[in-house]
Amino acid sequence: QVQLVESGGGLVQPGGSLRLSCATSRSIFSNYAMGWYRQAPGKKRELVVRMTTLGSTNYADSVKDRFTISRDNAKNTVYLQMNSLKPEDTAVYYCTSGRWPNVNDYWGQGTQVTVSP
Repeated sequence: QVQLVESGGGLVQPGGSLRLSCATSRSIFSNYAMGWYRQAPGKKRELVVRMTTLGSTNYADSVKDRFTISRDNAKNTVYLQMNSLKPEDTAVYYCTSGRWPNVNDYWGQGTQVTVSP
């Protein structure tokens, strides 16, 4: 019953920004890598970004230079700052945790991000 609780999704215009949050437990946060996946209807699930317990990051080419993952160790929370959003960013975004390199042993419930005029 590992919990990963996302928040912050919503509707935004192209070029806009959103910040997603993912709150989890200390045991998960300190022992496993964290990441964000997304899935749009009709598309494969995509790893957006992952972060090791030491803070090293990898971004998908599609979001590099636009999205930023960060963490608040005191709150056991990871964030995804999404800037310059495009319609193709529309998807359900999932906070994940787990073993490197897939970082998908545990999943949050997902939060919808819609980018549309």
